[in-house]
Amino acid sequence: MALKIYIGNKVYSSWSLRGWLAVRQSGLPFEEEVVPLYDAAWEKRRMAPEFAASNGKVPVLWDGGNPVWESLAIIDHLADKVGRDRYWPADEAARALARSMASEMHAGYVALRSQHGMNLRPVYPPEPLTPEVAADVARITSLWDQAKRRFGQGGDYLFGRFGAVDIMFAPVITRFRTYSIPLPALAADYCAAMWAHPFMVEWGEGAAREDWVIPMFERATD
Repeated sequence: MALKIYIGNKVYSSWSLRGWLAVRQSGLPFEEEVVPLYDAAWEKRRMAPEFAASNGKVPVLWDGGNPVWESLAIIDHLADKVGRDRYWPADEAARALARSMASEMHAGYVALRSQHGMNLRPVYPPEPLTPEVAADVARITSLWDQAKRRFGQGGDYLFGRFGAVDIMFAPVITRFRTYSIPLPALAADYCAAMWAHPFMVEWGEGAAREDWVIPMFERATD
């Protein structure tokens, strides 16, 4: 039975982007269903059986009758099906760093995520960052630099080939563009490579076809 993933609006849903990229990376056939978030029917819709396991959150991947939610769980589930080398570096030292970075991304950078929500439509002019956001950006770009210099020389991505860590950081890359956050040269080059990846292009094209606007995720402009 083919996989099916329920995702939120492609313009706004950072967690959905990760889950969708993970399924796309698997190479397995899948069906996707976009569920509009925070509209008038959302509270009722999120109580439907397909969201029961995740407590009303997206993304949710259904593999036959088995639900899987949370980005890292989806990656691990798919890696079990198609082989971990599709997601994680083969080298043990590289894999240890990659897993640590993915886990830190999953749980960290609260200031960046809360103050600069994902929104693929606008590109805002640069504004001064709060100290907390600046610290998150510095930490992220420092980790990128470490991974790229130690293990990423063989390709455009953090560990050479596109994989789980790139998937986990994909929404951050969108935030850096949306809010015109200045980056060191290596980080800027990596972001450009990510934007050019066919899966990111495909997601962006889907987002461009959406017409939903969620006011809480929009920033007032003069």
